[in-house]
Amino acid sequence: MKKLVKYSDAIRFGFEYLLSNYQEVFTIGQGLWSPWYVGNSMKELEVKFGKHRIIDSPVSEAGITGAAIGASLCGYRPIVIHPRMDFMILAADQIVNQAAKWSHMLGGRSNPKITIRSVINRGGEQGAQHSQALHAWYAHIPGLRVVMPATVQDARDLLISSVLCDDPVIYIDDRWLYEREEEISDIEIVDLKNIKPKILKNGSDLTLVSSGYSTLLCLETAEKLKNENIHCDVIDMRVINPLDVNIILESVKRTKKLCVVDGGWAACGLAGEIIASVVESIEPNVLTHKPVRITLPWAPAPMSRSLEKIYYPDVNYIHNKIKTNFINK
Repeated sequence: MKKLVKYSDAIRFGFEYLLSNYQEVFTIGQGLWSPWYVGNSMKELEVKFGKHRIIDSPVSEAGITGAAIGASLCGYRPIVIHPRMDFMILAADQIVNQAAKWSHMLGGRSNPKITIRSVINRGGEQGAQHSQALHAWYAHIPGLRVVMPATVQDARDLLISSVLCDDPVIYIDDRWLYEREEEISDIEIVDLKNIKPKILKNGSDLTLVSSGYSTLLCLETAEKLKNENIHCDVIDMRVINPLDVNIILESVKRTKKLCVVDGGWAACGLAGEIIASVVESIEPNVLTHKPVRITLPWAPAPMSRSLEKIYYPDVNYIHNKIKTNFINK
């Protein structure tokens, strides 16, 4: 049975399912009792499940992440919440040098069954230190799984799959998606290891690839192009570490053109990695045009609202880049 749900509410439903059915699950992080930090995504969970399982922590990113890793090695499945990805950097040692390495160093005999939820906040004149999407950093690290749900269904179901996975997982959601509404079906648990990229829209003229909020931009751009009789495959990566490009390869062999849209910067980024992985795997004559990546400008985020409108790619910007690079050539 399907019902209309917002992205932020879908995350809360995922928490409710996990907390109701798995007593070893608990959450810890800053501002979990306040909608100001995480929107409606955890509203009143502390009332329903108790403050011993919804733990509103002091401002200590490294401390709470380290404590949760320790708890995960003692049989719990903790979910650490970092309401801003920017400040999760303070827990980088715990994530990169501990959680990601533990199973490898111990021959797989002990795994940190931890999920780290990291929220991307942008816009609203928040400036350079509160607006970063650093997903490519963590996708660079072996031993971590990194997921970026774009759809409302995935916001709930990928959270559940992440927490039930025995590996450390970075679950990244984006505030710009919180008001997105879609019909979702009943919960069907899927092993995170079996989650693959998904074609959300079919077309034969261009392959558009993205993750997270960028997927929404790609879907809207594809609709605009459809009105001009240009039909796109829109592929949502869903999981960016490990990176699986097989479905992209199949699409590119049909469309002969590839454009990757990413909410991070170009240098050493996700868009470049996807393009490199595709180009390494196909014959040189498959593509009829050079691949294109659409990313943020090479500068920290501005504070000014007028500059923000220029800084963040929107549907019109993506549409114009596609027309310039693929259609009008």
